[in-house]
This record gives sequence, C-alpha cells and structure tokens, in this order.
Amino acid sequence: MYEWKLWEVFVRSQNGMAHRHIGSVQASDAQMALQHARDVYTRRGEFVSLWLVASENLISSGDVDRAAWFETSHDKTFRQATFYPVPEGVQHL
Repeated sequence: MYEWKLWEVFVRSQNGMAHRHIGSVQASDAQMALQHARDVYTRRGEFVSLWLVASENLISSGDVDRAAWFETSHDKTFRQATFYPVPEGVQHL
C-alpha cells in the first residue's frame, strides 16, 4: 500500500507570468499528483503550466524575527524595484 503525500500546486495562467500557489492535492507519487491537480484545478483550461512540489520539500521562514529577515536595508536602495525606471511599453513587471 502506498503512503499518500500532500503536494502543493502552482499554476501559470499565461507564458511570461509567474506561477502562483492555487492549492494542494494528495497522491501516492508525483505522476498521480500531477493528474489529480490537472483534474481538480484545470477543468476550464485557463492555465498553461502546472508545477507540483511535495509539501515535505518546502522550507518556510516560520516564526523568525521578521525585522531581521524582511526589512529592507535603507542604505541599499538599488535592491528596491522603485530604484530603476520602467521602460515604456513594459507590462507584467
């Protein structure tokens, strides 16, 4: 008997866009997880790509000190997207 694992499902709605998390499925292996995700999340054909990751392989920052992990360094503004001008005509940046 196979042990079923939890798989996180990420989808992309069109080429050039980022994948986003849409939900989870349970399956005994990667191929079954992919089929379950297709059956559950792509019924209307609105996506062009599926990514699946076994939940056990995800790593989270958890309950870390938020200030130390996520606050921007104010002396390194070049790391902020607002530092750079957006070229005319660029979409989905």
